[in-house]
Amino acid sequence: MESKRQLYIVISQTGTILSRILKLFTGAEYNHASVSLSSDLQQMYSFGRLHPYNPFWGGFVKESPNTGTFKRFYKTKAVVLAVDIDEEKYIELCEFLRKMHLQRRNYSYNYLGVCLAAFRITYRRRNCYYCSEFVRDMLLKGEVNGAEMLKSIVQPIHFFTLPHKKLFVGRLSEYSDDLLHSHI
Repeated sequence: MESKRQLYIVISQTGTILSRILKLFTGAEYNHASVSLSSDLQQMYSFGRLHPYNPFWGGFVKESPNTGTFKRFYKTKAVVLAVDIDEEKYIELCEFLRKMHLQRRNYSYNYLGVCLAAFRITYRRRNCYYCSEFVRDMLLKGEVNGAEMLKSIVQPIHFFTLPHKKLFVGRLSEYSDDLLHSHI
C-alpha cells in the first residue's frame, strides 16, 4: 500500500482592486489560489504579483502568509484545504516546483488567459499561467483524486469540488499550523 501525504490548497481574497474586479466577474468570494507542500504554508507557490505594489508585473511566485503581497494585504481572507497525494507524486511535485523556482524568470502571468476565461475562452501559452490554472496543473501532475474532473477554465472556488479536508477559514495572517495540531 502506497503511503499518502497532504498537499495544501490556499484559496484567498486579498481585497486588491484586481481581486475585486475578478469578484464582480465571477461572483466568487475567493479569487486567488496557491499550493503548498507543507502545513505551515511558509512556502506557497502560485502565479501572481512579483512585487506587492505592482499588479501589472506578474509571474511565478513563492508566497507565505506574512510576506510579500499577503503581508501588504494583511486582511486577506483565506480557506486552507488539504488533499491527499501519493508519496511518490509528492516527491515528484517537490522537485518540479524546486526546478520551476530556479527557472522562475522563464515563466509569466497569463493576463490574456485570465481575461478570456471571463468569456469562457481557454487561452494557454507555454510557461504562462494564472493562479488557478497553475494550481490545477499541479494537482493534475500530482494525480490528486478529482483533479481530472476540473475544467481547463478553472476558478479558485472549483477546488472545493475535490475530495478535501477544510483546515482553516479566516484571515490568512492568523493562520498557524500549530492551531491545526492543537485540535487533533
